[in-house]
Amino acid sequence: MKLPIDALLPAIVEASGNLVIEAPPGAGKTTRIPPALLACERGEILVLEPRRLAARLAARRVASELRERLGETVGYQVRFEDVSGPRTRLRFLTEGVLTRRLLSDPSLAGVGTVILDEFHERHLDSDLALALLRRLPNIRLIVMSATLDAAPIAKYLGGCPILRSEGKLYELAIEYTPHSPAPLEEQVASALEKLTQRGLTGDVLVFLPGAAEIRRAGRAIEALASRLGLLVVPLHGDLSPAEQDRAVGPANRPKVILSTNVAESSVTIEGVTAVIDSGLARVAAYSPWTGLPSVEVRRISQASATQRAGRAGRTAPGRVIRLYSAEDFHRRPQADIPEILRRELSQLVLQLRAMKITQLDWLDRAPEAAFSAANALLDRLGVTPEMAELPLPPRLAKLVVEARRRGVPEKGCAVAAVLSAGERGTSDLLAMTESDWQPQTHRVFDQLRKKISGRDLRNAGDAAILQSILAAFPDRVARHRRDGELLLSAGGSARFPNCPWEFLVAIDIEERREHGVPLVRLAAPIEPEWLLERAVERISLEWNRTAERVEQVTALVYDQLAIEETRAPATPSEEASRLLAQNALEAGIGRFADRDAVEQVRSRAAFGGIAIDVDAVLVAQCQGRTTFAELDASDLLGMIRPSQINQAAPERLRLPGGREVKVHYEPGKPPWIESRLQDFFGMRDSPRIGGAPVVVHLLAPNHRPVQVTSDLAGFWERLYPQVRKELSRRYPKHKWPEKPV
Repeated sequence: MKLPIDALLPAIVEASGNLVIEAPPGAGKTTRIPPALLACERGEILVLEPRRLAARLAARRVASELRERLGETVGYQVRFEDVSGPRTRLRFLTEGVLTRRLLSDPSLAGVGTVILDEFHERHLDSDLALALLRRLPNIRLIVMSATLDAAPIAKYLGGCPILRSEGKLYELAIEYTPHSPAPLEEQVASALEKLTQRGLTGDVLVFLPGAAEIRRAGRAIEALASRLGLLVVPLHGDLSPAEQDRAVGPANRPKVILSTNVAESSVTIEGVTAVIDSGLARVAAYSPWTGLPSVEVRRISQASATQRAGRAGRTAPGRVIRLYSAEDFHRRPQADIPEILRRELSQLVLQLRAMKITQLDWLDRAPEAAFSAANALLDRLGVTPEMAELPLPPRLAKLVVEARRRGVPEKGCAVAAVLSAGERGTSDLLAMTESDWQPQTHRVFDQLRKKISGRDLRNAGDAAILQSILAAFPDRVARHRRDGELLLSAGGSARFPNCPWEFLVAIDIEERREHGVPLVRLAAPIEPEWLLERAVERISLEWNRTAERVEQVTALVYDQLAIEETRAPATPSEEASRLLAQNALEAGIGRFADRDAVEQVRSRAAFGGIAIDVDAVLVAQCQGRTTFAELDASDLLGMIRPSQINQAAPERLRLPGGREVKVHYEPGKPPWIESRLQDFFGMRDSPRIGGAPVVVHLLAPNHRPVQVTSDLAGFWERLYPQVRKELSRRYPKHKWPEKPV
């Protein structure tokens, strides 16, 4: 069958250097270009595919067109399979497999051409592969994609030619769906029923985020499929090769293929004439807490949506139902951000260290902060050469290597497999390794056991594997305080309800907050003595709010977490005085002296024009002291009162009758005194302080106010006669002279 890419094959074969090839979906680039190079390329040809399924299907299709069995001239190698032989010259493989091959064979001896297929997906491994391969002078590079900005890559490859192919895409009818609150599986069922009502002419390909959504959608459409005689098959990366073949191979009745984005690019799935697109995908991400790769559901880009839609128009006119609105589509980014600009880089940096590469020219360079963080983590873990050889992130590679060193290699592989596959079910990591595993976990475990020699020591307890977990997550130590509250060695706190341990490694924390703090999802217990090797002694001064004193705290500290500590009263020092003063100022001067008396001193000083700083006096009294009790015992009020205050603003005045009265001072007001009217007999004028008349409060014998005046002479003259007349009748026993002065 002739394909659009066939017209470009002579130019591709005749070209001697690097190439960038743009070819729309369905052009045939994946299955036609690699075998065409077999005739002119004496070395091995490697084709990098973004997914295991794409590598398998492409290799099988090319072998079939060459009329050979898979594993002869054409083979493939993915994480769990190597189907090739001594005669294999064309090998399809996933990007990570190539990176590990470069570790053992940096020059790629015997390889003549490397093709990077579907490069627009810009996985971290594909960017690393491109940067590493570009350094090899004897390797020809061909970068291919359906949706790609070719110019920057051609420039990066030395200004190489760009070849473009026409596509072979039949007419597509694309229909959008208004936003619906219904579960995704119900939306799929509605879209499928709509397609069947208009008449199906082929298979239906449904794009869903992951295996869980595929299972739910399968149950939701089961009755409809049974009624219409449709075969429902899943398709995702964790299925066995036989199950994947069943999904993509021919069938005796129409199929509904429930797939993840593994079917988005590369080889055409024959017979598909309709696509239902959820607009979602599980994409590689980075867990900021575990430091392990993770996946999360995100909205796909416009480019991915176009790729998905194109699956319906490969062999005949097709229909597409997008389970989102046209407005939603146009708000999406045109293309995905390259992973190197958004991912954690510790595994990439580990591989570069293993290759002893310190400088690399990137197509897009990651932020320096990401490189710094990756190097810091690797330095903390203590990198060994064998860690880079394991198909694991650095933390899990460290766990496996450490477990083997401690005599429990099988337990190390089990824990690494569980964490690598993202198993969940209990918050106790060791309990999880003993529960039923998913098929993916079994495959990872089997692969690791082939690489890690030795068996677990007989009667080996849990200590060795728990210490290995600690070695892999040294920055994730936590201490249980009470009621599920954890203190974290990295700083801050978290919640772990019903926590059964005092010290633990908080391996995974969910950002969903409970009581205002993150929630621990997965943990393992440790013993505090395991932390002593990295612990340091820290002596500090702290304020004991209950005892109201400065204390010296001597602690063994692991990062920011105290393993054990002792407290004792602090000895006087400058630092202790500063801490005492800080808390004394917070408590306020009223804690150590009568507040009203202090305010009187302030007011007297203000009236007398004397500047005083109460806070400064309080701070000065903290020198050589460490407790509030010592401040209580000091005469703070006396220290605050200036020596010249009695002259400028006397505290008391003597009246003619010999009685002394208190002078009251209030901010913004003249001073005032009060006493019975008889006590002022013989005083002609109002008393003065600093030249200002004092306000006199004249009281009756019952101490109730009679008159308030600052002009005592005027009172005697104008008001006293009437006051004398009234009060003498009420209080005849008191003296009421006609001339009181």
